[in-house]
Amino acid sequence: MSAPELAAHLDITPTAVRRHLNGLIEGGQVVELEPDDQPDRGRGRPAKSFQLTDLGRSAFNQAYDDLAVQALRVLVETAGSDALAKLGEQRYSDIEQRYRGLRAAHPRADPVMALANALNADGYVTKVDDAPAGSQLCQHHCPVAHVAAEFPQLCEAETQMFSRLLGTRVQRLATIAHGDGICTTNIPLDITVIEHRPREHKRAVKNNRAMDINREATSA
Repeated sequence: MSAPELAAHLDITPTAVRRHLNGLIEGGQVVELEPDDQPDRGRGRPAKSFQLTDLGRSAFNQAYDDLAVQALRVLVETAGSDALAKLGEQRYSDIEQRYRGLRAAHPRADPVMALANALNADGYVTKVDDAPAGSQLCQHHCPVAHVAAEFPQLCEAETQMFSRLLGTRVQRLATIAHGDGICTTNIPLDITVIEHRPREHKRAVKNNRAMDINREATSA
């Protein structure tokens, strides 16, 4: 994120933000990105941006990582990888419910921004950037990055949640768990926002699967 973006988010002056950033850079918690290291932001001179280092992320609430990893290892050994996938789905249920509430309260709002706000409530430090063919959802912090580094199924479950909520196939470009600085997800322009009614959604998914099977049978 850039200094002006942080200033607007924290409601303080850009000068005060830069002063804090300088201290964090000296402490090894933040690094400054050169313009060539940043994603394409379109025309104009790109603003300097900053991102957390692993040391900086460790200051967030990531306690009990070792215990969580051990517990998930036991889960996989005793119940198989399907149980881990199910756990990933359940983990993101709160975010889904929060997103649905935001969409119900503000139906005309940008659905990608609503998803970013739902994620921010769980500490993901998410912002939305423009992309040539849509938007990019950029998560500057992941509360479960250390755990997801060993169990990428958590990242996969999150990506599937994004696709499900936005009604389109999204593409995960980078993840903090994989060693990237930011979790970046590309979202195409053709978003078809789903009415979030669980029973109707399940019925639609079932009908779509039946249609796919019929197409395959006909083509064979």
